[in-house]
Amino acid sequence: MSGLRTVYKKEVRENLRDKRAIFNSVLLGPILFPILFIGLAYFTASKQQERVEEVLEVPVVGAQYAPNLINFLTQQGALIETITGDPEALVKTQEVPVVIRIPAQFSKQWKAGKPAVVELIADPSRRESNIPMQRVRSLLNTYGARIGHLRLQLRGVSPTIRSAIMVKDVDLSTPQSRGMLVMMMLPYVLMITLFTGGMHLAIDSTVGEKERKSLEPLLINPVPRWQVMLGKMMATASFAFASLTLTLLSFRFAFPLMPTGSLGVDLNLGTGAVGGILLATAPMVVLAAALLTTLAALAKTLREAQSYMSLILIVPMIPSIMFMVNPVTPETWMMAIPIFSQNLLIGEFIRGETVSFLWMSMSMGGTLLLGLLLASIAATLFNRPRIVFS
Repeated sequence: MSGLRTVYKKEVRENLRDKRAIFNSVLLGPILFPILFIGLAYFTASKQQERVEEVLEVPVVGAQYAPNLINFLTQQGALIETITGDPEALVKTQEVPVVIRIPAQFSKQWKAGKPAVVELIADPSRRESNIPMQRVRSLLNTYGARIGHLRLQLRGVSPTIRSAIMVKDVDLSTPQSRGMLVMMMLPYVLMITLFTGGMHLAIDSTVGEKERKSLEPLLINPVPRWQVMLGKMMATASFAFASLTLTLLSFRFAFPLMPTGSLGVDLNLGTGAVGGILLATAPMVVLAAALLTTLAALAKTLREAQSYMSLILIVPMIPSIMFMVNPVTPETWMMAIPIFSQNLLIGEFIRGETVSFLWMSMSMGGTLLLGLLLASIAATLFNRPRIVFS
């Protein structure tokens, strides 16, 4: 196995000499992604706080039909703006986020003791309108509930008779488990850095050497070709694991810098969580290295190899998109699915849950089995003259 060690040391040494490639593939992710997450967290928290605290401007059509309602909104700090134009057009053109329209029959319905209709005109598909819409809706509901209580009291009826049951929320979530809602993209980020960490070396050590005409002299040496290929894959796996580890550690030190107080979450990653994530994703290193090396070796040119790699980055994206569109409850059978199970386990560790030995063993075993299968296929590629001399 001395030939394998020699090839491994050669690939690692040559890749370390390329400072720009090392920075882009191994160091850029651990630096860029935590800064991006911290910046987005501060920006989101500040914008939400700003929208909640700013004066609520409420355009109203037909204010003369409900003076008491207008007085209530004014007392609650809302700035009433009477308009006469088309409220739907104003909302569609984004001149105003929300409009209250009081129909002419409001007074008649009110005096008859019937539910008086108030129209809330808004476009929920525009996210910037959600907070003003929710604030206005909350004020209208509060006013309606208050008047309903007063009407019952005037008739000598206890207002509590309206509530047949009382729902008491028992929140079992913890600040740490709620942190998963904020860091939903972390599993995807870790998978992406794992693949990108070994991508450059996988391309350079295979199709790159073919284009430089340095692969043939290497294969002339009295070393089995499977050892040459395996040494290249091991070097790719080493840089992929280094990129993953650095990214995870950088997030661990970056989480305390995020505005967790305003978000109501706890984003601290303990030593146990970091170790569990690294253990769960370790077989992915083998799978990623084998997949990257196989595709790079099959490519005829560097450009073709780079096109393959851009498609490969979609693979770790699929589970993350699935979980965002359709959240699932982790089950035992899911742990046998590579990449899918790693996303689930990373989420469990971030939430602070205890992961069973069965889940870990199934996830690691299934992923490692597929990785070793691809590695065995890749190890024999250099035995094919068409691959070497293409």
